[in-house]
Amino acid sequence: MKEIERETPDTAVETMLCTQAQCDYDKAEEVFLSLLKTEDLDRNLYTLQPLTHSIESSVEAAVTIAFQKDENPESDRAHLFLQRLLYYINRMKFFWYDDLRHYDNERSPYILGIRNKIETAWQAWELKEFDLEAFQNVDVQEILKENVLHDLSPETSESDLFFRDQVGRAGYRRLLEIASLDALVEASQLSRILAGANNEIHSILTRLLLEEYGNGKCSSKHSSYFKMMMTVLDMNTEPEAYFDVVPWQVLAGINHSFLLSERKRYFLRYMGGLLYTEVSVPGGFRPYLAAATRLGFSNAAMSYWSLHIKEDERHGRWMLQDVALPLVRLYPLDAWELVLGYHQQRYMSRRSTGVIVKAARTAEILETKG
Repeated sequence: MKEIERETPDTAVETMLCTQAQCDYDKAEEVFLSLLKTEDLDRNLYTLQPLTHSIESSVEAAVTIAFQKDENPESDRAHLFLQRLLYYINRMKFFWYDDLRHYDNERSPYILGIRNKIETAWQAWELKEFDLEAFQNVDVQEILKENVLHDLSPETSESDLFFRDQVGRAGYRRLLEIASLDALVEASQLSRILAGANNEIHSILTRLLLEEYGNGKCSSKHSSYFKMMMTVLDMNTEPEAYFDVVPWQVLAGINHSFLLSERKRYFLRYMGGLLYTEVSVPGGFRPYLAAATRLGFSNAAMSYWSLHIKEDERHGRWMLQDVALPLVRLYPLDAWELVLGYHQQRYMSRRSTGVIVKAARTAEILETKG
């Protein structure tokens, strides 16, 4: 997270950050970060009214632009602003071994109110992509099996072909920059759903987490393999080092995972999404592995891809046979939410891949011009 100076309670916002015509999202984000770092924020809300009012106005305007109007460059900027705010709030659920004061407002009612306002509008907008009534009338076991079979060996997409056959070093680096935001803290959201009663499903999920975490050995943790890839390419391996190049669609996927893993009522949706992730990763990572091989990188510079291609085939089987299908039997009336979670994760993942390809192409164009 970028560092800014702490604002004092008597700081005034001389002009509105948002009007109907435009928003100064960069300034609004700085103001929000200053609030996030304010000591005893909720006790000082009265003296901070100029700042809080400006943030509330900015969020209100961005929500209208992002979720109630047609897609355009301004709506993309509004989406990015809102997803960045959500990320700043959600990241406090993880411990980063940093200054303990960074967590002072972890449970601030004011901050959580901002989060809830954004999430409510955003989730309603995301769900418009799906026929929820149709999901409630499917044979859940059969549709999950069919989807898994399809996503284990998907058709080669244009995005796959780009990374497999075309991407250059600059585009490959941009892929790593964007992916690092999540990959360097991989499986952290999964850890949030493990507390509770023990049973066979819980045991499988625990085993999955332990493998993701290298069974307690730091060098074997999956995120360590991603860090190794970045080190070999002389990249900054600090978490969030490349936060400013991450598109809103990728942030939305991360924030979606935070939401589903934090709210136990969405447990089945999270499990459906995790099923898609584990099943689809081998097919999704093969073009990245092919790109690294074609570009002549060492085994260390592609180890993360090869590890997941190997291990997630097994994890996908676990998730279907030992988690998803038993959950269908355990929650017969709500099991359709597994299907919703699966399809929503597929949709958001493909949306993210599309913008990553665009970002990689742009990076290569900029390198050529530079």
